[in-house]
Amino acid sequence: MQWGLPWPGAEQARAAEAAGAIAFCTGEFADVDAYVTSTEMALGSSSAAVGPGIAYAFARSPFVHASALRHLHRLAPERVFLGLGAGSFRMNRDWFGVDSSHAAPRMSELIRVIRAFLTAENGEPITFDGRFYSIDADVRAPVFGALDIPILIGAFNKYMVRTVGRDADGILGHGIFTDRWWSEAVAPELAFGAADSGRSVDDITRWGWVITAVDDDDPEAAIAAARRQIAFYLTVKTYDPLVELHGWQDEVAAIRRAFRESPTTIGDHVSDDMLWSIAICGDTAQASEMLGKRTDLPDVGFLSCPSFLVGRRARARFNDAAIGFAGDRLAAIG
Repeated sequence: MQWGLPWPGAEQARAAEAAGAIAFCTGEFADVDAYVTSTEMALGSSSAAVGPGIAYAFARSPFVHASALRHLHRLAPERVFLGLGAGSFRMNRDWFGVDSSHAAPRMSELIRVIRAFLTAENGEPITFDGRFYSIDADVRAPVFGALDIPILIGAFNKYMVRTVGRDADGILGHGIFTDRWWSEAVAPELAFGAADSGRSVDDITRWGWVITAVDDDDPEAAIAAARRQIAFYLTVKTYDPLVELHGWQDEVAAIRRAFRESPTTIGDHVSDDMLWSIAICGDTAQASEMLGKRTDLPDVGFLSCPSFLVGRRARARFNDAAIGFAGDRLAAIG
């Protein structure tokens, strides 16, 4: 597994690149914009790939996605990627005020329209007549020229994973993805989608977030932080198929009860099986053992420190530790 980090800031990014990081990514929320942070990444790094991982797909038009990517490419030539996520139906409707129904076919069209804008040459009109997007753009200004920017999709359910196989360059896996989820749920659907469009599944990259909390001075605190992060993610019912695959229904029911009553205790209900299936945590020795037991990690793993109930200083320490761990351990196993 090659590795990167969610954007840690320019100072830690320089250390990460020196240790072998090949990519930085960013999510977004009500107070964080994926493209603004991607600009920070482009200006604060020198060799690693940079891009949203993920940007809310339907909150922006294809034109806006593509123009942002062209701008980023000028700042970081040949280093830009795009990671898109559909977001929930309620978030799209109530936060963004946009329609996200039929998310998988809508994402398929969005990818194709963004690519049309990115591959256009100067003087070439961009046209698209689809179910969700209708484009007739005759941009006379000399601002185009074909760009090869990889498009990855944050996908969980089988229909979106199939869309990756059909249309995208790669998948961005969630931090709760286990070896079994990658091999038993993701791989067959990627292959299904690829075959449907006459592509080789081997050409589809697999990137993903990996919950990572290493602390040689206080390994129990690192383990507790990883447990809380896993529990926080599993409060979302979207991930119930993964829970059912592993037989974790009782643990997750307890997590959700605790989340309503005492959120700080939710990590107490994350079993060792859950922890070892999802995270890399503890002191260097345990984290190395956990890494060694994983059999189906993503091709590029973003070592993501816990953020739920973790302060900024603690996240910075976790990032420093992840950089040191990855530079030593991941380089050794390739």
